[in-house]
Amino acid sequence: MSLPKILSVDDSRTMRMMVKRAFRNFQCELFEAADGAEGLAAAIANKPDLIVLDYNMPVMDGVTMLRNMRENAELKRTPVIMLSAEDSNEIISTVARLGVRDYIIKPFEDENLLSKVTRIITLERKPETDQPPVV
Repeated sequence: MSLPKILSVDDSRTMRMMVKRAFRNFQCELFEAADGAEGLAAAIANKPDLIVLDYNMPVMDGVTMLRNMRENAELKRTPVIMLSAEDSNEIISTVARLGVRDYIIKPFEDENLLSKVTRIITLERKPETDQPPVV
C-alpha cells in the first residue's frame, strides 16, 4: 500500500512548517509549494490524495489554483482543505462552490487539522521509535 500524498500550499514558510509538524507522527508523503502556481505544478506532478491550500497568496491565490484544478481532468476530484486567516462568509461560500471539503481559520491547532484530514483520507501513525519526538 502506498503512503497518502499530501500537498501543503502556503506562501508562509511558517505555516508550511506548522502543517508539516501536524503530520510528523503519521505515515504520509508531504509535498510543499509556496504559491498557487507552484502548487498547481506540484499537484500535476505528484497527484496528491489531499491538498491543504492557503487562500491568500502572491503569484496565484488559492481560489485561482482551485479553479485551475477543477478544470484539470486528473485533479478535479482532488480533495482540498482551505486554510485562511479570512473568515468571511462570502469567501467560505465561494470556495465551497468550488468543492472545498473543509475550511480552517488560521492559526490552527494540529488536532483540528488532523480531525478534518482524517475525514477525507486514512492516516496511520508511524511505528514507535526510541528516538525523541522531533519538534
